[in-house]
Amino acid sequence: MDTHTFQLTAHGLVLRQWTSDDLDVMQELFDDPDVAYRTPLESPFDQTAALRYLHSAQQARRGNERIHLAITTDGQQALGEVLLNQATGSIGYIVGAAHRGRRLAVRAVQAVTEYAHTSAAVPRVILEIEPNNHPSIAVARSAGFRPANSASETVTDKGRTYELLTWEHHPIASRG
Repeated sequence: MDTHTFQLTAHGLVLRQWTSDDLDVMQELFDDPDVAYRTPLESPFDQTAALRYLHSAQQARRGNERIHLAITTDGQQALGEVLLNQATGSIGYIVGAAHRGRRLAVRAVQAVTEYAHTSAAVPRVILEIEPNNHPSIAVARSAGFRPANSASETVTDKGRTYELLTWEHHPIASRG
């Protein structure tokens, strides 16, 4: 049984937990060449992958590891996803190709960052972005993140090796 007890409403968005009713839209959003290239999600992302992903997200929420939220403007139709890894303080996000250009990622990252700082007591929230991922760098800047003073991380995933730069956000009260 699906329960959607966790929901954030901020910046004109309703961020809610995924449910089994979302499997088709998850496949539509995540089975995309850009998503396959930039994320560790399965590719192709079919119905079986969507079901595995939903179960993983639900298990991670129960274990207080990660919160996976559908990005919506109405609490219903998912337009993308934003997630918070509570252990690392990192946020990840995907906006469906048909829904880009509406500042959905910026607003979702802002909402989850605010939640992380206030409700989850995460002192430093991070984004990990490839240096050539200009749309994500624009999201980071617009959401108030700054490049961290740390070395890049080398990642190998799906046969591709790339660098990730860390962008960070601290609560306003602790900024200097």
